[in-house]
Amino acid sequence: MKTGFLKTYGFLICMLAAIVAGCIVGAVWPGATCLEPLGTVFVNLMFCVVVPMVFCSISSAIANMKSVKRAGKLLGTTVVTFLCTAAIAAVIMYVIVRFLPIFTMEPEYEAGETGTLSLPEMVINFFTKPDFTELFSRRAILPLIVAAILFGFGIQMAGGSKTKTAQLLSDITNCIMKTVKIITYYAPVGFFGFFASLVAVHGRDFVSNYARAIIVYYVVSFVYMFVFFPIYARFGGGKGGAKVMFRHLFRPAAVSFGTCSSVATIPTNMEVAEETGISKEVSDIVLPMGATMHMDGSAMSAIIKVAFLFGMFGKDFGTGEAILAIIVAVFSSVAMSGIPGGGGTGELVLCTLFFPEHLGVAFPIALAIGDLVDPPATMVNAAGDYVVSYIVSRFVDGKNWLQKQMEQAKK
Repeated sequence: MKTGFLKTYGFLICMLAAIVAGCIVGAVWPGATCLEPLGTVFVNLMFCVVVPMVFCSISSAIANMKSVKRAGKLLGTTVVTFLCTAAIAAVIMYVIVRFLPIFTMEPEYEAGETGTLSLPEMVINFFTKPDFTELFSRRAILPLIVAAILFGFGIQMAGGSKTKTAQLLSDITNCIMKTVKIITYYAPVGFFGFFASLVAVHGRDFVSNYARAIIVYYVVSFVYMFVFFPIYARFGGGKGGAKVMFRHLFRPAAVSFGTCSSVATIPTNMEVAEETGISKEVSDIVLPMGATMHMDGSAMSAIIKVAFLFGMFGKDFGTGEAILAIIVAVFSSVAMSGIPGGGGTGELVLCTLFFPEHLGVAFPIALAIGDLVDPPATMVNAAGDYVVSYIVSRFVDGKNWLQKQMEQAKK
């Protein structure tokens, strides 16, 4: 049954119009920073509902699977796919910055004291928390996912979908998704306030010494999305995959660009995945995990930060350094949190490895670049979660999964 254009795309148009209006207001009115609370309200509402949703959706998906073997296959395929796409993104950005040396500039920050984290400490902080109550926080999304996976497999061992716990988790997840739908009605207002404040604060930065690096990153991000996302969708969904993907992509892209949060985009990704016909087992695992572990945009930003700093300190970003940088970019980005800004962990890892003698200067510059590229980086990260679900579906549900869904939709 065909629906009208406004019924299908009306809400998306409202979101995009709010973003444009916010940018205009922020550009012409420096006092637009007072509108930031409008955006903060939306992001906070999303954060509050997304934490229980992540736990319930992942544990419910694993608990209600037909077998532990299928759950293990799905999880393994998901993680491998995340690593592969992040590596591709990092290599692409390296090739671009290698042949476009535009990052030489004088230091703008004075050296200061900055602490470092040991590898064991990083592993502990990334994957665990010392207290159960600390798990239920947006600042502990990755440990929460680990806990949800373990709990889901525990339910599987206790009887799986036949247990009352599995049924309860499934019902809670469904109720949370309805709550999210109510919250999203406020999204255009939130986007307007967020972007008005963002442009009012950072407008001058876009025409400062960082401008060329920022422009390169923005252009590469959109090119990556419009060139490689269709390739991934075609590989994962087969014939017609790219067309179906583009039909749904702009909604999660707009939400992620507007909120600068992969976690806040999970509900929208869930909606478009359901509309596409992606199985609930796949979407309930790939999308929440992707909010923390699938970071193509973050891998690209890590490379551009390292290249910028190599040029700034007069170093050659050669092959040996590039290989190490790509490896670090992929694994550090996969371990980053899905909250806005990422907490600076990835930047600290990179600066500690490559610029230990200039850590006090390199680290704040890397953070500044990270803040300015956060919107497109999050867009590539979060919208890419939806696209990756095509690839995972191919290996879990068969290469013709999308064609089967399209045939059922016609009936």
